[in-house]
Amino acid sequence: MSDFQNTIKNTINFSGVGIHTGVFTNMKLKPAKENYGIKFIRVDKDKNLQIEATVDNLFTTNRSTSLIKNNLEVHTVEHILAAITGNKIDNIKIEIDNKEIPILDGSSLDFSEQIKKTGIKKQNAIRQYFIISRKISFKDEKTGTELIAVPDSNYKIDVQIDYNSKKLGIQKASLNNLLDFNSEISSSRTFCFLHELEEMIDKNLVKGGDLNNAMVIVENSISNTKLNKIKEVFNNPKISINKKGYLNNITPRFNNEPARHKLLDVVGDLCLVGLPIKGKIIAIKPGHKNNTKFAKKLRKIMKEQKDKTAPMVDFNKSPLYDKQKIKSILPHREPFLFIDEIREIGDDYIVGVKYVKQEEEYFKGHFPSEPVMPGVLQLETMAQTGGVLILNTVKNPQDYLTFFMKIDNAKFKRKVIPGDTIIFKLKLISPIRRGLCHMRGTGFVNNNIAVEADLLAQIAPKKDL
Repeated sequence: MSDFQNTIKNTINFSGVGIHTGVFTNMKLKPAKENYGIKFIRVDKDKNLQIEATVDNLFTTNRSTSLIKNNLEVHTVEHILAAITGNKIDNIKIEIDNKEIPILDGSSLDFSEQIKKTGIKKQNAIRQYFIISRKISFKDEKTGTELIAVPDSNYKIDVQIDYNSKKLGIQKASLNNLLDFNSEISSSRTFCFLHELEEMIDKNLVKGGDLNNAMVIVENSISNTKLNKIKEVFNNPKISINKKGYLNNITPRFNNEPARHKLLDVVGDLCLVGLPIKGKIIAIKPGHKNNTKFAKKLRKIMKEQKDKTAPMVDFNKSPLYDKQKIKSILPHREPFLFIDEIREIGDDYIVGVKYVKQEEEYFKGHFPSEPVMPGVLQLETMAQTGGVLILNTVKNPQDYLTFFMKIDNAKFKRKVIPGDTIIFKLKLISPIRRGLCHMRGTGFVNNNIAVEADLLAQIAPKKDL
């Protein structure tokens, strides 16, 4: 039974400082349409630029995970992404008016609670997953970090941390069901060791820290001079070291809160793979740098799998464009209009359907005794699907024509015969520029690849022809 995509029911507002930059940021979480994904928008800079929450836009992992696109930065995204993942949100618009996400209490708790309070809206589109079908491993020999993904019917995570710390010891945390994220993981706050805090203070990296949003572990005894400096930096004369080896700023919520927070970070960082995961993640000594390296590896494998997997089409639903609407966009007419339906259109992809019928004219000669759809017509149908994607980007598509300039890497993997249904998916290889569109197209029959090719097309106004 298929899952459906989700968004939030209403806009949610947050405000606060960023822990590293100290900037004050207003943030709005807004509902988004099906297949929109998770995107950040810097409304203070460019309201039209959407920064996709994928590892493709990774900027830095220095103490947090940050994204960049067209020189616009978004810092410390992991806690909000963990809350979005933990609440099974697929489509959401995140508007911010500065460069760092508010740290709030150093966890995902406020984000999760507000998402739960406003409610989750079930959408009509089917939810797609990155399904872990084999063991995938990553190891950093220098740090000893190891991340492993293995097949599982759910999304599960096991984490183990070891900092050679007498105070922390070796800690473990597990999440066996995303339904438990809000109660078991979301409230776990970030942490650091006192010597790290001192280093960050020296590097001016905790401008937004106020000791109410982080647990500070004191591994070794410190002088009164150093303790007084910390009191001065955070303007808190009551700071001391408690018996468990923590600064007395906050009380731990769990005995293994640091391990749970590292699990929270794994959830947030692996959100950057770009699809919800079905599989078990085992993380030993995880950190943002290696989490995102693993996310890059998973995303590469996901893309390879996705290219070979047919899009999910619900044929009980009406198409986005039927043949009559396609005629309002494409100039083609019978008997040379081959594409029958458009099922999905995204910013950089399109899904179309061709019903291969016995009565089509070309079957009379190709071949009378064993009808086969000519490969050149399969490519033409693919090209027409791509033409709809291109012309969908202009205001008056009826005033333009599409001409295909080049077809590369065309391959035909199986015969296409009467009664087959071809599902075409075309995805942009690069953004459309100056009327030029470079696409990778694949046609599937019965979930198997039948035809594939790279297409280069150009659109031009009819009056310029």
